[in-house]
Amino acid sequence: MMMCKDIQPLTSPRVVKELMARYGVNFKKSLGQNFLIDRNILMKIIQAAELDRQDVVLEIGAGIGTLTRELANAAKLVVAIEIDKRLFPILNETLAGCSNVELIQGDVLKLDVKQLVQKYFGQRPFKVVGNLPYYITTPVLMMFLESNLPFEAMVVMVQKEVAQRMTAVAGTKDYGMLSIAVQYYTCPEIVAVASANVFIPPPKVDSAIVLLRKRPNPPVHVQDPTVFFKVVKAAFGQRRKTVLNALTALEMEGVDKQKLQDMLKKCNIDPKMRGEDLAIQQYADMANALCLESQKGQ
Repeated sequence: MMMCKDIQPLTSPRVVKELMARYGVNFKKSLGQNFLIDRNILMKIIQAAELDRQDVVLEIGAGIGTLTRELANAAKLVVAIEIDKRLFPILNETLAGCSNVELIQGDVLKLDVKQLVQKYFGQRPFKVVGNLPYYITTPVLMMFLESNLPFEAMVVMVQKEVAQRMTAVAGTKDYGMLSIAVQYYTCPEIVAVASANVFIPPPKVDSAIVLLRKRPNPPVHVQDPTVFFKVVKAAFGQRRKTVLNALTALEMEGVDKQKLQDMLKKCNIDPKMRGEDLAIQQYADMANALCLESQKGQ
């Protein structure tokens, strides 16, 4: 397999600025364009993805091809999505000779990703890698987590604060809906923290590389995932509410406040507790108990 043709290092700020100037492209703040210029951090992303020559990769946000080139040198096939049309002439230069890269122009949140995956990967498990713009991090993560697509792992560069929320445990200030959703579907792990100066232009916050290994099965048994996530959303929708008041606000048919209180007692949950105090198992217990109550009422 042909490796990508060796060109000037894309982790050099001088090279990046020269490329952008030559093609008349400026950094677009609205697209969260902060390009990685640190080889050490770049290699940590590649190592976390544990790629071999049989792997197929979906990259979100090709940028000017810095990460794309390294992925192409490690994997069998890289399908790279980039929203900014202006960067394609640069990508055609930086990815020259990368015969195993397919470039797709579009917004990952608007593309038919299932169709894309089917076209290039078929039923093969794939890996998702990307330096995610901060403004689309949560929607992109949730799209993949809820998609039933056969990805086996995601390695993403995200805002450090978001990485802390993804890995947070019950009883901590960072714990919330994102923590539960990510941990329901995957085993998240912060691989490394990256300061703002490893990017050009530097963002205002630090970042972190997170590895999300997809679970074969969720860590808890839930009768109905829709009810489970409704309960989670209700509990964190207004963080100051007690769990009893949050569940009452759901207004489930045939389940009044007294029934909810009795149900929480059976689950060994104090009705005065708040969402951030409850572990994922307790959310599963509440959701399953609610399913049982609603079945009784039918």
